[in-house]
Amino acid sequence: MLEIKNPETKERIKKQLSAIGTLPSVPQIITEVSALLDNERTSANDLCKVISKDQAIVAKILAVANSPLYGLPRRVSTIEFAVVIIGFEHIKNILVALSLVDAFKNRNTSTWNHTNYWLHSLITATAAKRIADDLRYPKSGEVFTAGLLHDLGLAVLNRYMNSDFLKIYNLVNEQQLRHINAEEQILEFTHQDIAEFLLEKWNFPPYIIEAVLYHHKPSLAENGKVLSSLIHLADYMTQKLQIGSFEWDNNYEFDENVIDILGFGNIDYLEGFIQSYEPLFKSNLENLIENKLM
Repeated sequence: MLEIKNPETKERIKKQLSAIGTLPSVPQIITEVSALLDNERTSANDLCKVISKDQAIVAKILAVANSPLYGLPRRVSTIEFAVVIIGFEHIKNILVALSLVDAFKNRNTSTWNHTNYWLHSLITATAAKRIADDLRYPKSGEVFTAGLLHDLGLAVLNRYMNSDFLKIYNLVNEQQLRHINAEEQILEFTHQDIAEFLLEKWNFPPYIIEAVLYHHKPSLAENGKVLSSLIHLADYMTQKLQIGSFEWDNNYEFDENVIDILGFGNIDYLEGFIQSYEPLFKSNLENLIENKLM
């Protein structure tokens, strides 16, 4: 079981990551969009002008909005229509998450498959949002953001702490450990703690940070067990259905407290619920590949 980190551990994480001088700052487009959204006079057109400066981000937003798991009732062909049908805050959620994941993009190597990581992050995010909508969770846009960022710490670990990353990789192969247990052995903390540090540094809302921090054990979350559980369930489903799965989640340990937290009643009902999503997962994967977002 993952333990809640004590202040000494958090200070060690902070010291180690603060020593990395090349960590990306929050992308400029996020700063601009946030400033616009703080102004009550901002129009949809104002927002579209800023977003349209980055056509790669525009393409990604449209591909996500049109993915089967995202669940919009009609096709979105322009960023202007996306802003209208999705709403300002949801567009911001998508933009923030996509920009940050892109900022930590790594090349594929023999020990790190960024393509699989990116695909897994997108499917987890869209699946978590769809499940949130189906369960009538009121803030599904936030669920998408937390879902897309849930494994951000792994990308940071690979890119900026690569010697430790390789030690973890080798330990997993030598001793057949779960990756998260190997992280604990080598680092005395995990990729979740790395993400917590960065998201706090970038002033993310506490509920997003908590959902990312406890996505492997949502029952430990203090204030946002439902949000954490939605991410955990979607993450688990990628492994269970073997669609959008990621090797660092091999032998994923499901937190059965999620059954009660999300109101499924029993494990049999949850199993049926998971299987009912398989066609959506498959079509979502095809959509992401077709739009070259993998």
